Amino acid sequence: MSRTVGSHTADPCPRCFVEAVRLGTPLPATGPSTVGAVTAVAYACDRCTHTWTRPVEDDLVVHDIVRVDLPEATLYGEAWQVEEDRVLVRGPGGTLRWVERWRVIIH
Repeated sequence: MSRTVGSHTADPCPRCFVEAVRLGTPLPATGPSTVGAVTAVAYACDRCTHTWTRPVEDDLVVHDIVRVDLPEATLYGEAWQVEEDRVLVRGPGGTLRWVERWRVIIH
């Protein structure tokens, strides 16, 4: 179970269950027709060195409730517009922000 840590959300490691803020690293797709495409996000645990991935959400649609892990904070909101490589998220107070699609997790 995730918990709030300041302006971020901390997630547990699947192996040792230690919670930490992990922003992830995009893993690009391979092949000539996938230039610039990201298919997964990689994570690593600083404590036990376990690594894991999650797929980039491919079934994301407008009005989905989402979580976005940004370097400065975790943003919760609604997908307002969905494009191939980015998502317009409507956050608290109705503020709109474009974010990279690989950062978005359906909540």
